[in-house]
Amino acid sequence: MNKKPVETIMGFVVLAVAVFFLLFAYRVSDLQVVKGYELNAKFLKVGGLNIGSDVRINGIKVGTVVNQKLDNNDYMVDVILSIASDIKLPKDSVVAIVGDGLVGDKFIKIEPGRSDEFLKDGETFANTKDFKTLEEMVGEIIFMVTDDGSEN
Repeated sequence: MNKKPVETIMGFVVLAVAVFFLLFAYRVSDLQVVKGYELNAKFLKVGGLNIGSDVRINGIKVGTVVNQKLDNNDYMVDVILSIASDIKLPKDSVVAIVGDGLVGDKFIKIEPGRSDEFLKDGETFANTKDFKTLEEMVGEIIFMVTDDGSEN
């Protein structure tokens, strides 16, 4: 039962390095929720978009999906986004749900418009594009290839 002090010190060093690594990984992974103003977007299909998913402009994270709910009147999905307060989005911006590769996570992609008016806290995007599944995209390609331009 006689332990050497070197073993105890090494144990503390290993624990300290592990804690440092976890903190470093958390900061680098960009998992923090972006705090700012909230905007709404309505979609017919969200295709596996999750709360906590990124909101990006040109590949840069500018926000986070903070909530999703189904509207019982029109059965559209109301997605609530938290956008960084230093980002001002024109009213004619386009919001789309896209995937990060074939099997990657879904995220919100914003294509900023050119309007002189900007969206304010609580407002809703007017232009949205629903998520397209792989099957829908393949179907569109097959239709384009097989369509000869004539009608029956």
